[in-house]
Amino acid sequence: MDTEKFKMGWLIVAFDLPVMTPEQRKRATDFRKFLLDDGFQMIQYSVYARPCVSFARQETHLSRVKQNLPEEGSVRAIFVTRAQWERSFVIHGSPAKETKPEDLPEQIQLW
Repeated sequence: MDTEKFKMGWLIVAFDLPVMTPEQRKRATDFRKFLLDDGFQMIQYSVYARPCVSFARQETHLSRVKQNLPEEGSVRAIFVTRAQWERSFVIHGSPAKETKPEDLPEQIQLW
């Protein structure tokens, strides 16, 4: 990634983890707890997002995700700029309505 062009944005991780056995369910729960403790917000059940203010922060959090991912799991990670995130929208089922995406945490809005 060209770090010269890095802008504040969101690191999104989507994951698949097996949950067929009690041990697998525990590992999946532990991974979700890790994501929350690391500053990610749950967007959907297996999709989490975290604001990052620098390329170094993104790399730090990606490294932590890799270290905490259960062996039998898989993660897809993508970075979107703040402008791209703000152009996203959430569509709900019946009754149909749209909502805005999650806001930045208050302390990051200063960036």
